[in-house]
Amino acid sequence: MRKTLGLLAVVVAIMGSSVMAQELKDIALPAPRMEGGKPLMQALKERQSSRAFSERELSLQVLSDLLWAAAGINRADAGKRTAPSARNWQEVDVYAVMKDGVYLYDAKANVLKAVMPGDLRKATGMQDFTTVAPLNLVYVADVTKMADSRPEDQALYSSADAAFIAENVYLFCASEGLATVVRGSVDRDALAAALKFPETKKVILAQTVGYPAETGKAE
Repeated sequence: MRKTLGLLAVVVAIMGSSVMAQELKDIALPAPRMEGGKPLMQALKERQSSRAFSERELSLQVLSDLLWAAAGINRADAGKRTAPSARNWQEVDVYAVMKDGVYLYDAKANVLKAVMPGDLRKATGMQDFTTVAPLNLVYVADVTKMADSRPEDQALYSSADAAFIAENVYLFCASEGLATVVRGSVDRDALAAALKFPETKKVILAQTVGYPAETGKAE
C-alpha cells in the first residue's frame, strides 16, 4: 500500500510539473511610464545597496518601468537603448528570475518571454535574500553578437555594459523607493547549466530588486 501511495505521489508531482510548464506563458507588459519620478540629482543622492527585502510582489507596471529603465528602447527609430553598449552590440540580455519562473526581457516587444518554469531564485546567488525578494535580474552576454572581437575584449565590454544596466536599475530603484543590490557572488557555471545556456551565453552579474524590509544594511 505504501509503495502504491509513493508511486502515486511521484506521478502527481510529474503531472504537476508538466502543468506548471504548460502554464508559464509570456507576459505582455504595460507601456512603461517615461515621466515622473524623482529628479536625477535626488536619485543619485539616494542611490544605495540594500540586502534586506520584503516578499511583496512588484506590479506589472513597476516591472515594466524597471525593465525599460534598465535596458529599454528610448529611440524607437534607431532601436537604441537606455543603457549604452560597446559598438551598439546590445549583447547583454536581461533575464527576470521570479517565483513562478524565468523570463527574458524582449525590449522591442515590451514582453517577458517565458524561458523556464520553477523558482530558480536561489540559483542566482549565494545570499539568503535572493529567495525573499520577488525579483532577481541576471545579466547575460550573448557573445555571438561580438563575434568580430577578441575574447578578452568580449569579457571587458560585456562586463562594462552589464554594469551600465545595473546602474540604471539602481537609479530607478532610488527614484521609486525600491531596494536593490548588484551581485558578483554568483555560481555562473551552475546558473548557466540550470538555464541550459550554450557556451556562447555568459552570465555576468545578478541584481536583486524588491521592496525594502523594515530594517537592513545599506551602503
